[in-house]
Amino acid sequence: MSSNLGMDIKKLVGTNMLRLRAAKGLSQEAVGVKMGVDRAHAGAIERGEQNITLSTLWALSEALEAHPREFFDE
Repeated sequence: MSSNLGMDIKKLVGTNMLRLRAAKGLSQEAVGVKMGVDRAHAGAIERGEQNITLSTLWALSEALEAHPREFFDE
């Protein structure tokens, strides 16, 4: 991993969230329910508008059955 990510980290996580969510055929609402947040919050994460905590990243990983590192794939 380079020191220059080339993409905003929030957008990178959001882009990978979208990729993983689409691969599972889940809606933002379904992911939000699994995470314990509303659809709007899940959507804001996916759009890279939220600077999420490690706890939120863990909940997202659990909701999408993905390893946390998958959200940092460039």
